[in-house]
Amino acid sequence: MAESIDESENIEVTDDDIENKSKGELIKLAGQLRDRRNDLNQLASERASSRDDLNAKTREKVDEAQEHREQRDELNSQVQEHKEKRNELNAEANELFDQVEEMKSDLELDEGSSIDQLKEEIEDLEFKQQTEVLNPEEERELIEKIEDKREQLQEKQEKLDQTGDVEELKAEAEEIRSEASQHHQKVTELADEAQKHHNQMIEAYREADEIRDEADEMHEKFVEAQEAADQHHEDFVRVQKRLRELDKKEEEEERSKREEEQEAAREEAEEIYQKFKEGETLDTEDLMKLQKTGLL
Repeated sequence: MAESIDESENIEVTDDDIENKSKGELIKLAGQLRDRRNDLNQLASERASSRDDLNAKTREKVDEAQEHREQRDELNSQVQEHKEKRNELNAEANELFDQVEEMKSDLELDEGSSIDQLKEEIEDLEFKQQTEVLNPEEERELIEKIEDKREQLQEKQEKLDQTGDVEELKAEAEEIRSEASQHHQKVTELADEAQKHHNQMIEAYREADEIRDEADEMHEKFVEAQEAADQHHEDFVRVQKRLRELDKKEEEEERSKREEEQEAAREEAEEIYQKFKEGETLDTEDLMKLQKTGLL
């Protein structure tokens, strides 16, 4: 960062200096003021250029941050879309899974004896019917048990046939849940990418703030140099004005001196002319004086 100007190199001018310094001293002072003013103007110009460069870099960083912001917002928009689709699919899958559980409950496949057990029980009862001597009452009870077991077996088999619909529904639910998982994966990936752009945006804004602070400080240094240059210019103008006043005074004094000399020469020439008219003899110098004043 630029340092403050060296004030020891500045030229101080007081009203007393302007009023009392000689013309030669004032001419020297004007030259010093002019040179210091030009140096300060050059320094101010360099600082203004540096300030402008820093401001341009600030704008570049702000533009960069804005680009990251736009990309982040676009990614967050996509995240929201995938979230909504994921939630929609999960809700649909949950509804199907609920239907599967409801169908399983309705089928009651897990209640009572299994199909294999029922078949075995029926075979045992039929074997007993065929091999044992039973009275009519025992025979009737055994037949009723066999019929009851056969009805249970048929009901179980019919329900088992319906499990195909359950499995198909379950497979559909799992497929939808898998699709929802894919959308969830996209949510995670896009959210991570959005976070990266968010972090880059924050960093770009931070760098922009740092560069802007440098630009503001450089502007202060520019103002410092420019104000010093302006002060030297004002003092230079004051000295120049005083020099013109002195030149004018000298011209007036010289003109007054010339007029006095001309008046004295005219008076002397008239005296000589009067002597000439009275018949006195004039020497060469007197004749030249008369010629110079136009009296001869």
